[in-house]
Amino acid sequence: MKRRSLNLGLALLAGTAGLARWQPAAAQAGNWTALFNGRDFTGFDRLGEANWRVEDGMLVADRGNGFLVTQAAYGDFQLRAEVWVDASTNSGIFIRATNPTTISATSSYEVNIWDERPDPTYGTGAIVDVAAVNPMPRAGGRWNLLEITARGDSLSVTLNGQKTVDGVRNSRHASGRIALQHGAGVKDDKGVVNDRGVVRFRKVEIMTL
Repeated sequence: MKRRSLNLGLALLAGTAGLARWQPAAAQAGNWTALFNGRDFTGFDRLGEANWRVEDGMLVADRGNGFLVTQAAYGDFQLRAEVWVDASTNSGIFIRATNPTTISATSSYEVNIWDERPDPTYGTGAIVDVAAVNPMPRAGGRWNLLEITARGDSLSVTLNGQKTVDGVRNSRHASGRIALQHGAGVKDDKGVVNDRGVVRFRKVEIMTL
């Protein structure tokens, strides 16, 4: 009877160890938590008409203007995401969005990813209307690692190891949602919106501070 109990206990331990190995990698890396589970939109609300879908473990959109908005709000945190864009893609990550039904650069901080922004002052790597970049780095045509730190009124952005915003001070927004963007671009001289360019997000992770 004792031997049977011992064998059962060992089997339960082995099963528990197997479950532990199947946890998402982000959940095991210190305090990092995956915002995107690689399978579906769990944890996000869709806003706008962008054609978001999940393909091969990535969040993908290439038409329309819209967002994937986290259902949870965050104050002080580090965020990291791997993102692929075309040079023409209008995208970005909005942080501390105070109104989850209206995402904009006035109700949040817009960390921009847009190589062909008409005014490159607040293009890729900038925080729109808060922290400019000069020269502007380019993200188009490759995978990029975008890292954002928000601690109190200090905001920092790093793109592929290059710090594009270094501890700028702004206290306008203390907490809010996080939103991933696919933007529709701008109108050309004929009034037609430049709706082109794909964005792909993967390994979107956050660590609260």
